[in-house]
Amino acid sequence: MVAFPNCKINIGLNIINKRPDGFHNLETIFYPINWKDALEVISNKSADTDITYSQTGLVIPGNTTDNLCVKAYHLLKQDFPAMPSVKMHLHKALPMGAGLGGGSADAAFALRMLNETFELGLNRQQLINYSLQLGSDCPFFIINKPCYATGRGEMLEEVVLDLSAYKILLVNPGIHINTGWAFSQLTPGAKSHDLRELIKLPVAQWQDRIDNDFEKPVSAAHPAIAAIKSKMLAEGALYAAMSGSGSTVFGIFEKELLPDLNFPAEYFYKWV
Repeated sequence: MVAFPNCKINIGLNIINKRPDGFHNLETIFYPINWKDALEVISNKSADTDITYSQTGLVIPGNTTDNLCVKAYHLLKQDFPAMPSVKMHLHKALPMGAGLGGGSADAAFALRMLNETFELGLNRQQLINYSLQLGSDCPFFIINKPCYATGRGEMLEEVVLDLSAYKILLVNPGIHINTGWAFSQLTPGAKSHDLRELIKLPVAQWQDRIDNDFEKPVSAAHPAIAAIKSKMLAEGALYAAMSGSGSTVFGIFEKELLPDLNFPAEYFYKWV
């Protein structure tokens, strides 16, 4: 089985408070984006090891045993010991540490694929429960539709939001943002607005109303991020913001008014 894990952007991201378990309660809108990795999972019944993992594309730092796709397999294997050995190959196209949730998407898709391939019979809520053990963004990719998220990000409510009438530009300057550091820069607090209501406004009215709590401190530490956002807005973006804890910036543009933007060669950028 082959699948194509897509990334996401955050439209608004408010950090409400720190929880006793060390995580943070948040409020955000997750929106799926058509920029994808590729993941293949096949049965490998004759293998001496549970999982044979390989990868191509962008280099993923760290040990293979720490890869979230590998962890997804072992997580299910604990509860389904009869699940056969597999070969798993990931082609990585989504930049890492970018606020796009690429690793979380890979993990969630791995759970979904293993469930389907080996007929484990897990329903959506059960998959969400497993995925939360792999990362706070993972549950969204089980649903993979626009969602209002609270809690750690696992409390998901589908919302009506369709940006297909626009083009979205994603720009990542190749800066890896440490999520722990990013959280340490914040002073959490509840907001007076409700993102579910704000997204009902025309996109052109979002800029002064919908923000990302991480954007100010991360941009202060990395001025290139603020420069990307300013460039997008100057060139006609209806709305521009940083996604997640960074460092990717996205801009929403009218399809008929797309600018010819140039960025340094080391940047990742893509229109979707």
